[in-house]
Amino acid sequence: MDELQEKKIEIRNDFKTMIGKISDKDLSKRTKLIENNLFELANFLESSIALLYMGKEGEVASNSILERCFELKKIVVLPAFNNEQYDMKLMKVDNLKTDLMLGKRGVLEPNINRCKIVPIESIDIAIIPGLAFDEKGGRVGTGEGYYDRFIPKLSNTTRKVALALDKQIIQQVPMDSHDKHVDIIVTDERIIYKI
Repeated sequence: MDELQEKKIEIRNDFKTMIGKISDKDLSKRTKLIENNLFELANFLESSIALLYMGKEGEVASNSILERCFELKKIVVLPAFNNEQYDMKLMKVDNLKTDLMLGKRGVLEPNINRCKIVPIESIDIAIIPGLAFDEKGGRVGTGEGYYDRFIPKLSNTTRKVALALDKQIIQQVPMDSHDKHVDIIVTDERIIYKI
């Protein structure tokens, strides 16, 4: 394993540990601030079709954001992961209780028998998960590479937005040539536009 991969593993482990030490009450408060900042972002407010995610350990929880999107009559799209091909299908979700099932990654994802596929070119805004970010839009994800393969397929006009605690912003993310950036990072303290 090369030095860059080792550094990313270290970052992932450090941030999972750091977030795990935050009290539930404080984490809930900070997540609500992120959510509020997201819903004040013009790019998000103007979007009709939003790609979101169901959070894994260390990622900002998205359940409340998803519920608010339904209230605002946004079309909610979630990824269904294909573990054999390391890609994902974009599926329209109408109800979090009936349209989701536990996927092989241990995260709720759309039931492909209940949800309809959404063409990638229809996505107005893509909310991209991650564990650590820098102000240039660099991100460290879970290491599975789904989003690094996915981001280049998005239209140039589709805003790629990450959600993070401000504590998840680091000086510089170690980046490989295949690693992809996000355009905007919404934290509990600020909104960062890629430099």
